Amino acid sequence: MNADTRLYTDRTASTVTTRDGVQLYYKDWGPKDGPVVTFSHGWPLNSDSWEAQMLFLAGQGFRVVAHDRRGHGRSSQPWDGNDMDHYADDLAAVIEALDLRDATLVGFSTGGGEVARYIGRHGTARVKKAVLVSAVPPLMLRTDDNPGGLPLEVFDGLRKGSIDNRSQLYLDIASGPFFGYNRPGATANAGLIQSFWVQGIQGGHKNTFDSIAAFSATDFREDLAKFDVPTLVVHGDDDQIVPIDLAGKASAALVSGAELIVYAGGPHGITDTHKDRLNQDLLAFLRK
Repeated sequence: MNADTRLYTDRTASTVTTRDGVQLYYKDWGPKDGPVVTFSHGWPLNSDSWEAQMLFLAGQGFRVVAHDRRGHGRSSQPWDGNDMDHYADDLAAVIEALDLRDATLVGFSTGGGEVARYIGRHGTARVKKAVLVSAVPPLMLRTDDNPGGLPLEVFDGLRKGSIDNRSQLYLDIASGPFFGYNRPGATANAGLIQSFWVQGIQGGHKNTFDSIAAFSATDFREDLAKFDVPTLVVHGDDDQIVPIDLAGKASAALVSGAELIVYAGGPHGITDTHKDRLNQDLLAFLRK
């Protein structure tokens, strides 16, 4: 079998190489015989953004796996393939290379789109449950058949910010709407702001730029219709990045039998601001 058509994993370096030659860095924590939970991160972050949930669940006996999306973190920075189909196929590459089965797929923000597209493209043969946290599905962009979406100008603004000074863009997002630090009375946490900035700036410029279209303009409605496993949707009702009515509530309505948990006052970055509650909600869902 030719090297460009096979999937393989280098456990010494904790990488999986995809069929198109992209190296994906991954973490594999907890007991190897524990129930499997995978984590797909948001834009422009990497798998470090899941550390609170991974450390907690690994301590509860779960095998937790998370990779850095192509072009992000410690993974390769390919010029092409920075789109949701490739993201989903990369998740499949990790799952297949590690031979993960009966996995619960957890996706945050853009990672929620990755999970949805994975199920849409690869089915649920290896999937036991799914969790969407502050996730972008069904469709963020305003279109003729999605009139409640956000206008194109919002995402063009992100693209302009990326070109003008993406370092400042990431700092502004983290210092303001991502964690809700722009709300009256909010106390900003410098550590979380710096962590967001560091993760973002580690990503490739072209990759994170292209990803804006991937998370904003990809239509996941057909993918959500293919969900046939228990699904949990968690969303803050003060999410200024991915509004709950456009995303969390709409996804829960499209997935048959989905459970929706709303965090009152929760911002977009609830994996950090509400990590203790989220950890407990994930544990309860996993144990059902």
